[in-house]
Amino acid sequence: MSNRTEQQIRQHWTPAHAPLLSILCPAYNQKAYIAQTLDSFLAQQTSFAFEILVNDDASTDGTAAIIADYAQRYPNIIRPILHAENQYQQGKLFFPDLFNRAQGKYLAYCDGDDYWTDPLKLQKQVDFLEANPDYVITYHDALITDEKGTHGVQLTGEWQRDANRMELLRGRRISTLTTCFRNVLHELPRELEQAPLLDVCWWSMLGAHGKGKYMPEIAPGAYRVHNGGLFSMRAGKQKLHMSLQTYACLANYYQRQGDQPLYEYYLVQVFGLSLSAISPLQKLNALLLVARNVSANLFKRLTLSASRG
Repeated sequence: MSNRTEQQIRQHWTPAHAPLLSILCPAYNQKAYIAQTLDSFLAQQTSFAFEILVNDDASTDGTAAIIADYAQRYPNIIRPILHAENQYQQGKLFFPDLFNRAQGKYLAYCDGDDYWTDPLKLQKQVDFLEANPDYVITYHDALITDEKGTHGVQLTGEWQRDANRMELLRGRRISTLTTCFRNVLHELPRELEQAPLLDVCWWSMLGAHGKGKYMPEIAPGAYRVHNGGLFSMRAGKQKLHMSLQTYACLANYYQRQGDQPLYEYYLVQVFGLSLSAISPLQKLNALLLVARNVSANLFKRLTLSASRG
């Protein structure tokens, strides 16, 4: 597990230490992985207290029992939320409820089948956020991992850099399990309730509060790919539709906010993804329809301008 013993961990964190950071960990049917995930949290070496909130959505494979065992061994650190009935099947999301339970000034996120490898990860991220109030989120690399080993980083090239506020507002790609961000997200706008990719919505909402910092000095986390993965094992077309629906929700959200540039940005993303989702013949029909609408609008504007003149 960690270089520290259970007794040392218990002595270090007591109820008198208010947590500066909360680790958020949703779990569902991840019996084979949840212990490694929790061990990677407990291995974190920090100068501040942190808490671990583990939300089990009525697992049927014994995941909840493992979580309960860890909570019994580390009662001052681990706060389990064990649901008797599956909330997701009832249309109830863990966000924002899980976020609102967090006591920390900062939040770190990791699903129950992923894990961290750098014991100084949280210390480095919190130190940076404490010293740089204009940044709202920090993140780093993650390796794609399966039963055969690792297969390269999750995000490459242009994504391995800092993000300005507009890039966050536009929901830029970030490896979710690597994030540590300010505890400023407390509600889910109604337009985003049907968004399949909630993390993309989080990054967009966080963009209203600051910039993003990429930290290559932190050892990559492990993004696990397996048959039970809620997103990793989806077919490419399913992932495309999830992105399309998420961008449509964000477009509606920013329309209500009166932010025309972001509304139009997300509409363009929806249009591009829609073209990717349909057959070649339908692509041609869609482009012809767009050309016809653009021509009609242009003609209307020119006619109106001429009549005014």
